[in-house]
Amino acid sequence: MQLLRRHYRLACCAAPTLVLGTAALAQEAATSQTPLEEIVVTATLLQRTLDKTPAAVSVVTEDDIQVARQQLGLDESLTRVPGLFMQNRYNFAQDLRLSIRGFGARGQFGIRGVKVLVDGIPETLPDGLGSVDGIDLGATSQIEVIRGPSSALYGNASGGVISLTSEGGRDVPEAELRVAAGGYGFEKSQLKFGGETERLNYLVSISDQQLDGYRAQSTYENKLLTGRFDLDLGKDRSLLTVVNYTDQPVSDDPGGLTTAYLTGAVDPRSAAPLNVQFHAGESLDQQRLGFVYTTPAGEHGTIRARNYYAWRDFGNLLPTLSQGIVDLQRDFVGGGVSYNYDGFWLDRPDRFVAGADFDDQEVGRRRYANVNGVQGALGFDQNEHVTSYGVFLQNDLSLSERVQLSFGVRYDEVEFEVTDHFLTNATGDDSGSKKFTNTSPMVGLTVELTDKLNFYTTYSSAFETPTTTEFSLPGGGGGFNQDLVPQEASNYEVGLRGGIGESQRYEVSLFTIDVENELIGNEIPTSPGRFYFTNAGQTSRDGLEFSWTAKPTDRIRTTVSYTYSDFKYDEFIERTIANPAGFNRAGNVIPSTPENLLFAEFSYRAPRGWFIAADALYVDEQFGDSGNTIDNPATAAREGSEVPAYTVANMRMGWDIELDSLVLSPFLGVTNLGDESYTANVRVNATANRYFEPGPLRTGYGGINVAWKFR
Repeated sequence: MQLLRRHYRLACCAAPTLVLGTAALAQEAATSQTPLEEIVVTATLLQRTLDKTPAAVSVVTEDDIQVARQQLGLDESLTRVPGLFMQNRYNFAQDLRLSIRGFGARGQFGIRGVKVLVDGIPETLPDGLGSVDGIDLGATSQIEVIRGPSSALYGNASGGVISLTSEGGRDVPEAELRVAAGGYGFEKSQLKFGGETERLNYLVSISDQQLDGYRAQSTYENKLLTGRFDLDLGKDRSLLTVVNYTDQPVSDDPGGLTTAYLTGAVDPRSAAPLNVQFHAGESLDQQRLGFVYTTPAGEHGTIRARNYYAWRDFGNLLPTLSQGIVDLQRDFVGGGVSYNYDGFWLDRPDRFVAGADFDDQEVGRRRYANVNGVQGALGFDQNEHVTSYGVFLQNDLSLSERVQLSFGVRYDEVEFEVTDHFLTNATGDDSGSKKFTNTSPMVGLTVELTDKLNFYTTYSSAFETPTTTEFSLPGGGGGFNQDLVPQEASNYEVGLRGGIGESQRYEVSLFTIDVENELIGNEIPTSPGRFYFTNAGQTSRDGLEFSWTAKPTDRIRTTVSYTYSDFKYDEFIERTIANPAGFNRAGNVIPSTPENLLFAEFSYRAPRGWFIAADALYVDEQFGDSGNTIDNPATAAREGSEVPAYTVANMRMGWDIELDSLVLSPFLGVTNLGDESYTANVRVNATANRYFEPGPLRTGYGGINVAWKFR
């Protein structure tokens, strides 16, 4: 294995030369004159153009997020990003499963391993659990994705960062109404109004969304109120205020199906029997308020301070009697300050940012018996407290006009405290505490080889703590598992970014990542829907990511992205409740990480205002468990079939009809054009073979967007 990895690193060094020669030939052959827009990256803390960024970064624009989209989930716009695998289980009680370079694949609910930010305010808790319930896609203007370990930037996250920017008001005050409807009981309405005065840019959005769902037991309702207010205080000072209210009263959970679904013996639209019996699902009530203040500091500096508060009331019904109803109240606060400098060091252009972050999370968690959907006796009662401190420095130094050296480091402390208030159980007092510290360095080099070709190489590191839920003891009774430790990752990467003429852009990234103590989840056999976690010894991730965008004319745009993943356990004895001695999983593929992903999109905008876009995503076979077997997960043998590969194609189209101050934009769309029967999500290491959550068959939607400008 070590020999193969040495050869891989050698290939990483040789690949830029090979790609450089190919790109140079392609440049000479290019004839198109339609320019692509310049991409600016802000999620790396230092605002840079993409070609000056020593990391794999993708940017998704407002058109790809909003225009003629159903806006049911982030997967609609992010499947185009190489290295990122999204599984929309169409089960809003569990949220999207989102992984970058395999980090986050273990997540059974919520987002793991990836830091999620909206306008610089974290949607990810200090313990590492993220959520996208409160994100208003209809009021999002841009999404930036940093692929790969990024703890040197943002602390507790292994896989990367997703940074969303809310939509601001237009120059002219405008009101916008959007209504849409479609198959499986989909309905959505949204009202936005915003504008700009001499000092204030503002936008407020109100939306209401509901879905009956493709499967039984999958009803969903979500109401959102979001606001963004950017106040110019004069003298280059500003105050950004963001608000969010989320009311999600119903999110039913249909559960996973067994291998009988693959053979046709079970209707893919059915729900797991226990999920129906126990009325599995969740409800959510959340408020969030955030502030970002920016002010000059001297001739070359800027100070940026942020502060936020969020409160979350969460209820969850699990498909089990024992402790099957979860009642959780969580509030979290945080803040930070940073200093940005843009000047000179050693007579060379230099830019750096230094700062500190503090985040605090308080959770009250109670569990009751689930008596067929009715709250029974209390079986669990504890408080959870998490504090996180971090200090960081990032620097970009221009060594010459074409060479830039980037380096940085971050130090973090994360402390967990659990206080057990339910002392009548057999285990007694399960209180505990644990403190983790970590130093995360990074260093990168960016070289402008030609005016159209840039090379970068980088080393970055990351750590990821267990969440408070993942600290539960293997027996399922709660408590605090003192044996768990954070996983740590080291990423080695090279990449090329280039252009062919003015109309084509491409990016190639090669990486290898070594991970120590990877966190692995297993479902508790006697309590479906609840998991316990262990650490694997070592895992390795080798991969290639490629993206290409072409705009041969003003009206045609084509995008292709490809991901190759070779993610495996190097050292892992999987010890389960049923088999404490464990199975040797060394050499097995990390579950829910397909070897190949391929995305392609074509769009055309006609002179008369109408447009059409079609896309397709191919997902390779994947395993559902660490044993790489489905038919018999209780044995060490790899004797089962993999989750089948699939291809899903979609189409959307619309028109823009301008009537003086009024713009009418009707739209139509079809998802799963080929009526493909496929597994939309894999429930990793589920008990009783309940791995599969089928995706919906072909369905259509349509609506209209009405915008009125107040001239």
